[in-house]
Amino acid sequence: MKRSQMPWPGDEGEQRWQQAWTAIKKVWASKWNERAYFSTRKIKVDHEYLCMAVLVQEIINADYAFVIHTTNPSSGDSSEIYTEVVKGLGETLVGAYPGRALSFVCKKSDINSPQVLGYPSKPIGLFIRPSIIFRSDSNGEDLEGYAGAGLYDSVPMDEEEEIVLDYTSDKLMVDENFQKSILSSIAQAGKEIEDLYGSPQDIEGVVKEGKIYVVQTRPQM
Repeated sequence: MKRSQMPWPGDEGEQRWQQAWTAIKKVWASKWNERAYFSTRKIKVDHEYLCMAVLVQEIINADYAFVIHTTNPSSGDSSEIYTEVVKGLGETLVGAYPGRALSFVCKKSDINSPQVLGYPSKPIGLFIRPSIIFRSDSNGEDLEGYAGAGLYDSVPMDEEEEIVLDYTSDKLMVDENFQKSILSSIAQAGKEIEDLYGSPQDIEGVVKEGKIYVVQTRPQM
């Protein structure tokens, strides 16, 4: 962390280091969670071939989080980007939280004209103090016949706070110009990342004070 100049959240007392070590162990332990166990068993992959690393990332206390598919997964249209957006951290989007995300599509040839398909109904947003997250990074996606994405845990050092959302005061809902600017910026990031890698991408990221931050990208399956 020092070499990467990543700020340590809070003091460096023993309790904070124990919190970090506990989170790291939870990520490693997720190699043996129920979903992962049955997934490897189904395709007859021995656990010894599955390796788990732990990535350390600074958490941005996001205003919004998003997932981009640079090829529309519903239609298979490679000219169209499909994105879902939630308020707060992305766990309410990728985890088993009730409700809908805001969804929109955008033609790659017309990035500045996003089209909203559905408005959000998720009742809860997750927010957190300045912190770090320990993310699972397995070789599961490199093993033949095995899709490891989403099976393993990412664990923040601090607990998220659940906030009941009020969409009537959310700028993304009530300010048309702000909405267009944010959605277009997200779509532009997706297009540029796909151009960089040369293939359709599944991208996670966040928005903080109007800036786009990419958390991870991987080939779209």
